[in-house]
Amino acid sequence: MNNKAVITCSLNGVLTDPVQHSVPVTPEEMAREARRAYDEGASVMHIHLRQQEPGKGHLASWDPKLSAEIQQAIREACPDVIINHTTGVVGSKYEGPLACLQETRPEMAACNAGSLNYLKTKADGSWAWKPMIFDNPPEKVNAFLEVMKTVNCLPEFECFDVGIVRCVKMYRDAGMYTGVLEYNFVMGVESGMPADPELLPILLKLIVPESNWQVTAIGRQEIWPTHRRCAELGGHMRSGLEDTFYLPDGSKATSNGQLVACLATYVREAGRDVATPAEARELLHLHTAH
Repeated sequence: MNNKAVITCSLNGVLTDPVQHSVPVTPEEMAREARRAYDEGASVMHIHLRQQEPGKGHLASWDPKLSAEIQQAIREACPDVIINHTTGVVGSKYEGPLACLQETRPEMAACNAGSLNYLKTKADGSWAWKPMIFDNPPEKVNAFLEVMKTVNCLPEFECFDVGIVRCVKMYRDAGMYTGVLEYNFVMGVESGMPADPELLPILLKLIVPESNWQVTAIGRQEIWPTHRRCAELGGHMRSGLEDTFYLPDGSKATSNGQLVACLATYVREAGRDVATPAEARELLHLHTAH
């Protein structure tokens, strides 16, 4: 078990309305929230890009110039921090995410490792949104892995279901990826794996030995026992306003820093230490600071 835990802050996500929730959108807001998370122990910042026009802050952007501005602002606020860039996009047109990777060369990036029926129902049985597929077929996964290889970017394999966890080993066996594996168990999506701490030992049986792993738990205050179990089992940690708006006591978080502070507490209560950015680079096998 790793004695040190890397904490990732998922700063903002996408689609949540900044008018209703305290999610950062502009480079200045992203940098300010990153600093709050950094001060509480986060050494990795997972970023999404949002459109900057008034009234469109809930919509995704794939502008490489905006990506570069946000990354620069975050690094100026937290000079040794690690950037983890989103790549998640529905459909067969993903030139925007690839361009962001090619032009900004982040140290890490999400690599969505499989497809999922993305569904949710309301209390009355109606659909919360139109049923859709978050499509990540092998050829799409491979396209991202090829670009990540060329820019020396570590893929973080996002796994929304048990079968997707098993696919990651197949990607390595098939030669699509040859480095140390970094799994991200995404738990709590309504049509994916539940945020259930009892599921973690099963998932750990399915990963390649000596791999790094972490949990992304999506939901309200019910997700926090899963974070605690992750810390106890030796995983790395992640939370932020992309994943939840609620603290363990049910109160609403107003900053990413509050969520990261809770993760850091769980790490220490498990008898472990929070990794510094330098230690995180060693644990994740990142050898070049940007």
